[in-house]
Amino acid sequence: MKNYVNASPEEKTQNYLFSERIKNIPKSFLREILKLTNEPSIISFAGGLPNSDYFPMKELHEAGAKVLQSANPDTFQYSITEGYLPLRKWVSGRYLQKGIDIPPEEILITNGSQQGIDLLGKIFINPGDYILMEKPSYLGAIQSFSAYQPNFITADLEEDGINLQQLENIIQKNKIKLFYSIPDFQNPTGISYSLEKRIAVASILKNSNAVLIEDNPYGELRFTGDYLPSFKKILPGQSIPLGSFSKVIAPGLRLEWIASDKEIMEKLVIAKQACDLHSNILTQKIIYQFLIDNDMESHLNKIKKKYGHQRDVMIEAIQKYFPKEVRFTKPEGGMFIWITLPKEYNTSEILNRAIQEQVAFVPGNTFYLDHSGANTMRLNFSNSSMEKIKDGIKKLGNILHHIY
Repeated sequence: MKNYVNASPEEKTQNYLFSERIKNIPKSFLREILKLTNEPSIISFAGGLPNSDYFPMKELHEAGAKVLQSANPDTFQYSITEGYLPLRKWVSGRYLQKGIDIPPEEILITNGSQQGIDLLGKIFINPGDYILMEKPSYLGAIQSFSAYQPNFITADLEEDGINLQQLENIIQKNKIKLFYSIPDFQNPTGISYSLEKRIAVASILKNSNAVLIEDNPYGELRFTGDYLPSFKKILPGQSIPLGSFSKVIAPGLRLEWIASDKEIMEKLVIAKQACDLHSNILTQKIIYQFLIDNDMESHLNKIKKKYGHQRDVMIEAIQKYFPKEVRFTKPEGGMFIWITLPKEYNTSEILNRAIQEQVAFVPGNTFYLDHSGANTMRLNFSNSSMEKIKDGIKKLGNILHHIY
């Protein structure tokens, strides 16, 4: 037997019997690059960060003070797993405004939508199950689902949503258990499913047992175009929507939700109990106090106006400074623009040069399960000033013109 008493830390680490599960989870390139881009001198288009200039600081201070001043011991006691009932009622009412009837009993408050994704993976996925992902897709979902050792299958994203022919073929030939989708202002591409494509997707999935996970952290951030219905409305029996307070109030609060029918909710509650018992009750009460004391529509309109302007500034700069053959998405909301360069470009190599010029972005291959997309990149426009957007895009444009 190995003698660990006199072993070095390196020797001990080499003998840890880590699970196959953790070996299966890819490292988050985004988390690693964010360590670098915390430097004030770096113009970062890398993170998926809301703009902290638009956080409702005064209103949150007031809500927090009000909750603490009126707090009884229950505010600091263990609470129910499902979450603070008045907050779940507020979420239920928000859905009802959009024509979707989801009672509070079918809503679970989670610690970020990342936990929601993980809980769904925990209750649904057995090793070897088939999970359908968009191509490209959100890295956080790829990480979460990878822990449960599924077989991933991908279908290409087009300008108006997933490729329907590929979707139909995949559904016919495989026992797909989950289809993970971000139909509104997708991360990383910024695209949204058209109404026609949503209806077509619902029609295809109705003939299967696949459950559609509708991750919707950006849905409230539409600044052009018309609101489009949730899959929960057009595919009610097979869709599970996830919503977020992070992108519209403040991400550090780490509160989101899952909405599902009672049978699924029972399993989610058990899984969450095994994970952390319940989400922070004090934070839930503060968010609820903020929501009832303030005009949410006015708050959202302020953010949407700002983000819409930032998107316009970035697109104008791309058109001015990038090579003419570069293609890019024109999102109607959200936080991201997706860049597709000619095939000879490699954005991982370009990133190294960009960092030297104090600009950062995320290479697109990070979002592909097969590590393709070497000529793509994701740009975040929400977390930079107008001046930094112009300066950063100009620097990237100069690199693109001279690196090849």
